[in-house]
Amino acid sequence: MNSTHIKTDKSDILYDAECIGQVDDAFFEPQAWAGKGLLLDSAPGRGTTVFVQNGDAVYALRHYRRGGLPARLLRDRYLWQGLERSRAWREWHLLATLQRLGLPVPRPVAARVTRRGIGYRADLVTERLDARPLAEWLGQKRLPGALLEAIGACVARFHDAGVYHADLNARNILLDEGGKAYLIDFDRGELRKPADGWRRANLGRLKRSLEKFRRTERNFAFDDEDWKAILRGYEGSV
Repeated sequence: MNSTHIKTDKSDILYDAECIGQVDDAFFEPQAWAGKGLLLDSAPGRGTTVFVQNGDAVYALRHYRRGGLPARLLRDRYLWQGLERSRAWREWHLLATLQRLGLPVPRPVAARVTRRGIGYRADLVTERLDARPLAEWLGQKRLPGALLEAIGACVARFHDAGVYHADLNARNILLDEGGKAYLIDFDRGELRKPADGWRRANLGRLKRSLEKFRRTERNFAFDDEDWKAILRGYEGSV
């Protein structure tokens, strides 16, 4: 990975020069990709994530947006505290570190931070994984216990490495057709000293997410026995 930082008239851009050539602000704009007929589709979630075709690769473009009450006023603007502390910069570098550790995450491609006054907006581009969210799988069919255990073991790998995921939910765990699990969306994630407290809290967040899907989605194939299977996989790897 060749981390390269450039400045444009509008923004600071960080990108992997081994992955892509020179980039500019248009690289982060869905409209620019749509104008070339290269905009594919989008994904649900708080932020706006779209998928684009770039040669043989497919990229996920995500514009950072706030959640909760702050979103009503600030939407996609964050307080400027320096480039290295911006959401996009931190997530890009965290993903690069996780890649070097051999953990199953998408490869970071590029990040952009656009400052205006005391605030900034940000964007992140990663390679799209050929996998689907756990929530989507469970909305279609019940997964075998061995696969649910593999999901628990995947989460344990990250926790063992000290990786805190700030929003571990059923949409941020992906599964491919071969049963390999990945984690995505590391906004506000960080490396921590492994500790039981935050590990349990992370697992609790995932359980609440699955329970919410079970309450709100018809035929969502998940119950208490499935959660026990995830825990078996997690605890078997700890």
